[in-house]
Amino acid sequence: MVNWYAIDTVLLDMDGTLLDLNFDNHFWQQHVPLRYAQKHGISLDAAREDIFPRYRQAEGTMNWYCLDYWTGELGLDIMQLKQELEHLIAVHPHVFAFLDAVRAAGKRLALVTNAHSKSLELKMNKTDLGKHFDRIICAHDYGLPKEDLRFWDHLVKDFPFDKQHTLLVDDSLSVLRSARNYGLAYLLAVYQPDTRQPVRVIEEFDAIHSFDELIPA
Repeated sequence: MVNWYAIDTVLLDMDGTLLDLNFDNHFWQQHVPLRYAQKHGISLDAAREDIFPRYRQAEGTMNWYCLDYWTGELGLDIMQLKQELEHLIAVHPHVFAFLDAVRAAGKRLALVTNAHSKSLELKMNKTDLGKHFDRIICAHDYGLPKEDLRFWDHLVKDFPFDKQHTLLVDDSLSVLRSARNYGLAYLLAVYQPDTRQPVRVIEEFDAIHSFDELIPA
């Protein structure tokens, strides 16, 4: 699927790519509305009717990924709520074997995420993934999400890479489109970011079911 002889840098997303998106989906769709309903003495359905339009309005912006924004917007301690569910944080199968093989093959390896720094720290502490990377890059440091074409200009200055010899694996199709428009040559999507949800139909990009499909020989 990938010509490893042509790759010298690997960029990997976190949520839905390396980590099971079930944690985030359950958190935002179930746990936050539940705690919001309890705080305001309203039904769960009423809480969702209030919260979900705010989600949709923030999608694709830095606000969507910002825990401080949602703490202010919803009047909830979002970080505390995440800690209540941290037992659901899980690494996808074969991820560690893949990371070890990529490093052994001499490739540069960076985690590139839109996640807020507080969420990133929680997940790195829970999974011990951080030690496998040459760099961990948080889009909040640039003030732009990966969906924004300008993000990649910031990234290439901060972590120089050759677009023709770089692989990006990301579960977000909008991020992959942004990277394609920027000129990244090797792009892969993920068929099942959330193991509790059905496998997606993806035709726009090549995609993987599991990282064992990618392990360099």
